[in-house]
Amino acid sequence: MKDGPSIARVAALIGDHARAEVLTALMADRALTATELAGIAGVTKQTISAHLAKLLDAGLLAVDRQGRHRYFRLADQDVAGLLESLMGVAFRTGAVRLRSSPREPALRKARVCYDHLAGELGVLAYESLLAQRVLSAGADGLRLTPKGEGWFSALGIDAPALASQRRAFCRPCLDWGERRHHLGGALGAALLARIDELGWARRRKDSRVMAFTPPGEQAFRSLFR
Repeated sequence: MKDGPSIARVAALIGDHARAEVLTALMADRALTATELAGIAGVTKQTISAHLAKLLDAGLLAVDRQGRHRYFRLADQDVAGLLESLMGVAFRTGAVRLRSSPREPALRKARVCYDHLAGELGVLAYESLLAQRVLSAGADGLRLTPKGEGWFSALGIDAPALASQRRAFCRPCLDWGERRHHLGGALGAALLARIDELGWARRRKDSRVMAFTPPGEQAFRSLFR
């Protein structure tokens, strides 16, 4: 039987090594130029142009124009979620890089997954929110409890305002390293932004790593104990 959309075209696009490197780099939720992406993928500018055209045509990427410059980014959160899931399958099946980056342990501890916190600390936060009954997971999905609205307000996050946005409010995102969930959606993005505002952690330059300061990690773990 041939039911539902065909995944062959998208799978073939993602399966190319250079395009996979581009998509992975854009998981940091930072728009990059074709020149920057060519360097990341290890191909020429002419070659990267062809790759980017295919990804744009498939709806996996979007492009922002500023003057003569074009900046490429992931099309939306669904694409980011797909990539995170693929990373989880790759990690679980042993499809890891021959040479691990020195940042690999830091990536597994705390990193940006598109625009929300992932890694060991992201999973810790999600499971703590469930245990504290700030969030409730049921057959109808993930929901913010009445207690949760006050909890986020005390942290400086206006949950009702986030709920009125067009994007998904809150949803679980499967973590590739932990094989458990972290918090995605608008609420997850607001939580990561608040962590940054409080000075608990900073994203490392040219990396998805979120580096927590010792006092910041202590405060984080106290909040999500």
